[in-house]
Amino acid sequence: MSRLFRDVDRGTRCPHGSVVCIGAFDGLHLGHRALVRHTVARARALGVPAVALSFEPLPREFFAPAAPPPRLLLPRAKAAGLLALDADQVGLLRFNGELSRWSGEEFVERVLVERLAAREVWVGPQFRFGKARGGDIALLRRMGEAAGFGAHEIEPVHLDGERVSSTRIRETLLAGDFAAAARLLGRPYAIGGHVVRGRQLGRTLGFPTANLRFGGKTPALSGIYATWVHGIGERPRPSVSSLGTRPTVAGVEPLLEAHLFDFDGDLYGRRIEVEFVAHLRAELKFPDLATLTEQMHRDAAQARESLALDAQRRRLDPASPPDPLRALAGAAEHTAAIAAEKNA
Repeated sequence: MSRLFRDVDRGTRCPHGSVVCIGAFDGLHLGHRALVRHTVARARALGVPAVALSFEPLPREFFAPAAPPPRLLLPRAKAAGLLALDADQVGLLRFNGELSRWSGEEFVERVLVERLAAREVWVGPQFRFGKARGGDIALLRRMGEAAGFGAHEIEPVHLDGERVSSTRIRETLLAGDFAAAARLLGRPYAIGGHVVRGRQLGRTLGFPTANLRFGGKTPALSGIYATWVHGIGERPRPSVSSLGTRPTVAGVEPLLEAHLFDFDGDLYGRRIEVEFVAHLRAELKFPDLATLTEQMHRDAAQARESLALDAQRRRLDPASPPDPLRALAGAAEHTAAIAAEKNA
């Protein structure tokens, strides 16, 4: 049986009860992890499955398609990460016109009671759900008393006196403070996916790239970066990456293009993770490809310098965060990535 479900009325049911957590889980930061791990612990204590519920697209994306909020984590990686945190079932419920019209009461009755037979429901601070955001922890507790489940709000997680939140992580990324983002996430910030074929313009210019698409999502970053690419051998590969719409060649959809230094191999179809280390510059439109190529050489040289310093720092600092694959890796991640792709 698949551990991932997308539809409210089909797939996973928990007739003997479950412990459920609900959230956007964008980024799977320290606060999200605390919520999921507590849910799993309570489920193990009660001898029932732990279910993590989220929505895809996120409600904010559904209601603002022309200006969607930037995403820290793509759906496949979110499903993989939730399963890697030992959730028994993950629901990425399709947020569509029908679901957007459900009241909070209808969501509780149809999903938490009828389908999942929830015995406990756990949410983060200020969690809202249902039509016009009418559902909250008070509604969960009131309906829980009648339906026989407990509803609980977990305390926010603070780090160095600062509340951990997806909003704060986006701010640190935009500021180029990847060390701060890593502390709030509990791992270095990375974007993962399967390498797809592009126009091969980079190869023509002497900079072949491994390309990752975003499936209509808006990435949290834009620009040129020094990066490590994980998933090719035991050690991460140094690279320089461009993330954006490629204005010089009239691109439209965002694309992540990673040029691996001193590497010549076929990566199409392979799953990689691109870890961001330093912001080099903003994405620019150049007058011609020759000027672009000259700048790419300068970017590559600067990226090599940044990565050499980062490698030295990690050797000297045993407290450096683990690489993103080790933080979220395992068979569960790989299996979930494939399942999420098929069900997306």
